[in-house]
Amino acid sequence: MQFDTILLEQADEFAVLTFNQPASRNGLTGQLQSEVLAALDHVARHSDARALILTGAGHAFCSGADLGRLDAEGGASLGNTVAKMMEESSNPLIMALQTLPVPVVAAVNGAAAGAGVGIALAADIVICARSAFFLSPFLPRLGIVPDMGTTYFLPQRVGRARAMGLMLLGDRLPADKAAEWGLVWSCVEDGELMNEARRIATRLANAPSHAVIEARRALDKAASQDLPAQLEYEKERQRELLDLPSFQEGVQAFFEKRDPVFRR
Repeated sequence: MQFDTILLEQADEFAVLTFNQPASRNGLTGQLQSEVLAALDHVARHSDARALILTGAGHAFCSGADLGRLDAEGGASLGNTVAKMMEESSNPLIMALQTLPVPVVAAVNGAAAGAGVGIALAADIVICARSAFFLSPFLPRLGIVPDMGTTYFLPQRVGRARAMGLMLLGDRLPADKAAEWGLVWSCVEDGELMNEARRIATRLANAPSHAVIEARRALDKAASQDLPAQLEYEKERQRELLDLPSFQEGVQAFFEKRDPVFRR
């Protein structure tokens, strides 16, 4: 597929989606969001990729909204204009990442600022270059709330106290501290970022095809119900999953002392 603001490339077992507007530090425009949605739809429905890497070109992952291009449209206020864009593009983009039928690895190569924080954290696994950082300047500098899922993902990952500090103070969170806090999976040297992303994507691509969906659903359930209900959920999932070919292959591979090979 051909795009103007992003790149979508297919490797052997995974796809790589790159925000490709380095001059604007990969700022979010309406066109970029629409193209990302189209690319995610292609990966979900028309590609044989079994994992997706999400990254940015240049020195930034995503710097958030391109403030220089925010204009009211059609006689509506700026707030109504942006809310409409969020309803039609921004929020569907986050949901598309969260429901993609293959695992998503965010390779944060530089600044993840503003809405870029939410996009990165919507991935299943986040790895960062050592020079990368997270920044949420919405409230202290603009007087607006963080969006694109940031207020949902941040407290889940780092707790309310740290989420509140990041939101109210707007300080940079360096990649190594993000890893220390448990916000991301790991922090690697800049030159190793994409190699590590490919290694992880390859491992994920070789897992059972339903693994990422089951993991997301299990964690979502755990966040919304008590322990007895979660134990019941686990029991019911095992009732179904233990009868699938993937479990049978895993057990056979265990006894044969080899890596399992799951059906594509």
